[in-house]
Amino acid sequence: MKEKDVRALFLEYFAGKGHKVYDSMPLVPDDPTLLFTNAGMVQFKDIFTGRIPIPSPNIATSAQTCIRAGGKHNDLENVGYTARHHTLFEMLGNFSFGAYFKKEAIAYAWEFVTEVLGFDKSVLYVTIHESDEEAFELWSKHIDTARIKRMGNKDNFWQMGDVGPCGPCSEIFVDQGAEFFNGPEDYFGGDGDRFLEIWNLVFMQFERDKEGNLKPLPKPSIDTGMGLERVVALLEGKHSNFDSSLFMPLIAKVEEITRQTYIYESGASFRVIADHARSVAFLLAQGVNFDKEGRGYVLRRILRRAIRHGYLLGLREPFVYQVVGCVCENMGAHYRYLLEKQQAVMQQCKAEELRFFETIENGMNLFNKELEKLKDEKPNQLFSGEVAFKLYDTYGFPLDLTQDMLRENGFGVDVDSFEICMKAQKEQAKANWKGSGDSVKEGDFKLLLSEFGVNEFVGYEKTEAQSRILALLDANLQRVESIKKDEMGFILLDRTPFYPESGGPMGDKGVLMHNNDKIAEILDTKKYFGLNISQVKAVQDLRLKEGVLAIVDSIRLEIAKHHSATHLLHKALREILGEHITQAGSLVESNRLRFDFSHSQSLNKEELEKIEQNVNAQILSSYPQICEQMDIQSAKAKGAMALFGEKYGTEVRVISFGDSIELCGGIHVPNTAFIGSFYIVKESGVSSGVRRIEAVCGKAAYELGKNALDDIEKAKENLKAQNLLQGIDKLKEQVRELKNKANKFPNSLKAMKSEIINGTKLIVLELKEIEASEAKKLVDNAKNENEKVAILLLSTEEQKDKIGITAGVKGVDLKAGAWVKEIAQILGGNGGGREDFATAGGKDKLKIPQALQRAKEIAKEALK
Repeated sequence: MKEKDVRALFLEYFAGKGHKVYDSMPLVPDDPTLLFTNAGMVQFKDIFTGRIPIPSPNIATSAQTCIRAGGKHNDLENVGYTARHHTLFEMLGNFSFGAYFKKEAIAYAWEFVTEVLGFDKSVLYVTIHESDEEAFELWSKHIDTARIKRMGNKDNFWQMGDVGPCGPCSEIFVDQGAEFFNGPEDYFGGDGDRFLEIWNLVFMQFERDKEGNLKPLPKPSIDTGMGLERVVALLEGKHSNFDSSLFMPLIAKVEEITRQTYIYESGASFRVIADHARSVAFLLAQGVNFDKEGRGYVLRRILRRAIRHGYLLGLREPFVYQVVGCVCENMGAHYRYLLEKQQAVMQQCKAEELRFFETIENGMNLFNKELEKLKDEKPNQLFSGEVAFKLYDTYGFPLDLTQDMLRENGFGVDVDSFEICMKAQKEQAKANWKGSGDSVKEGDFKLLLSEFGVNEFVGYEKTEAQSRILALLDANLQRVESIKKDEMGFILLDRTPFYPESGGPMGDKGVLMHNNDKIAEILDTKKYFGLNISQVKAVQDLRLKEGVLAIVDSIRLEIAKHHSATHLLHKALREILGEHITQAGSLVESNRLRFDFSHSQSLNKEELEKIEQNVNAQILSSYPQICEQMDIQSAKAKGAMALFGEKYGTEVRVISFGDSIELCGGIHVPNTAFIGSFYIVKESGVSSGVRRIEAVCGKAAYELGKNALDDIEKAKENLKAQNLLQGIDKLKEQVRELKNKANKFPNSLKAMKSEIINGTKLIVLELKEIEASEAKKLVDNAKNENEKVAILLLSTEEQKDKIGITAGVKGVDLKAGAWVKEIAQILGGNGGGREDFATAGGKDKLKIPQALQRAKEIAKEALK
């Protein structure tokens, strides 16, 4: 039975029982407490904890992709060396939110496992919590009581945290056979592999308080999970998940690349590469990018661990991207986005591999050198933390990769020394835990939600609304009866036109009016647990239940322009760069926008011009905004783009401007013509595989253009030219002439031709294309740089008939005035001056050689 059949059978079975089928949620959850989605119940966590209302129907099923490769849930070091550990796995689950409980959950599980999947009942065993008599009685109707085992809290009691929902568990095990597993722990309840768990039922029936007391829940719930990988392996008669149809095509690809045959006993590297390629494919396809911190750093660690195992197999150039492509092809039938993003994902993976392959050789040499030293020293020595840091900092080896390599040799790392080296970079290296507003004062907001429900947002239709103050909170988010004049706080209105910060756009600002008087300034607006709450500064005392007129600031229109422009930009990027482009983040303000997108290389000038032209063409087409409410499947069928990481309800809001169609709950212009002009001001890289475009439109675009025109006018004035380009060309020509002139004569005595006569430096030269003033500077320099010098320069310019004669002496018995006078007479001129400095002029350029010769003779006679 193939993997796709098991998944399909599971979802079809529970759909037939009235469960709503949910798509797998993103691997990056909207939960600041989790690094990755690590269980099937994560997308239903808010329902179980009561943060959001129970949906209808109140029973659900899903096939959820999960990752355990970071944080508390980290199986990375075991992957490849055990039969069951994976970085990415699929959890099949069914859930009841107060609808059915133990009886139905047990019956469903038994029926699916025995009748749908066809497991032999004689190889099935069950565990229950030691105190759960109800579960024992229910299971005894399906299975021999001799095969029901009672277990304690450690194995069969589940809780979400120290406080909150919890309850006993019940698990189904499969006996793989004594002929295959006969170790001392291979008994039912032991730690061996003979009895393999395939199904876990959590009976969520209690709530634990701060004192540890258990209180029965009014509506007990069900959370179950069945691991797809291990069930497929069992159904195919395999004792390792890696030998199943899920992984063997990937291992076969590694065989093809390495031209080696996979042997299970020595094939850990094959298994690591196959497993890690799945995580890389899914994370990249869902918009996670290689980075130095947070989830992107975990992704980089996974890839580099796979590369290192390829290195052990003799590979010295990128290869993981090929296995990633195989993952996309094999799993793309169910996860369509893998096929849609296949080429982009492979390209991004290959680019990251190239970066690591540039340093891995030198890094491995350093590692092996230090390892040999370690082996020669005393036993139980630790690998140098300083070297481990150098491997990380210089060669890109994550610490756990170094630890992984050392573990194979029986050594550990001096982590304390490593941390000391890392101290200066801790802020850069630590995980990017960026909590949302939902993490503060959760209890208070839940009380507000239960007391008032979600307040009404009317800002799509209007920018003013008559409202009433439902609740006030002080600056510390504590509920208060009033906010005094000039104090800061937060306000909950029954009807609000203020749009909360969401995704890219900033939250609305504005004012509150009462009897034509301004009583408060709205500084920001955000959403907490579904409540639209604004931050205020009181201009007058604010009181509960007071009626107010809420007015949105006029900059809302400029924010809307920039928000709508991001939609047009997104469409332009996909048209010009390719369908692999996906949004990786955005910021929308009243005077600018920032749009991050997945792309592996920088954009050239031609591409940027095409993108800018495309966006402006959409603006000039005057596309009206079309806003529709529809179910998510209809929206996707219409072509609307949805983003991973965004939560969408059963009904979604679809915003269209021409062919630009996106799911969006934000504020937009009624027509693209409102946007005005659009200019890209910067393109840059954010991280590996992510580019960023910064742009302006609306009023900000006008100001950009106006400032540019003002600068042009100022430039014309400075250049004294009405035609700016001609003025620039003229200026460039002048600069070029000056450079040529400067290059034609030396600016230092050290660079001039000279000779030494009885300790005196003698310089007699013709310098072409310099003016007399420049010759004077050279003579002054010569006198300043030497104790004894005699210098005479003839300066000539091609366009002039005049010859300049400049002379200077220092520390010698030679009169400069008499010297230049005689030379001027040879050249058909006259002149003279002081004894230490003199100038003259001449006309006859044909006699320059004669003049130079005579000047040297005069000087040498005086210097004897």
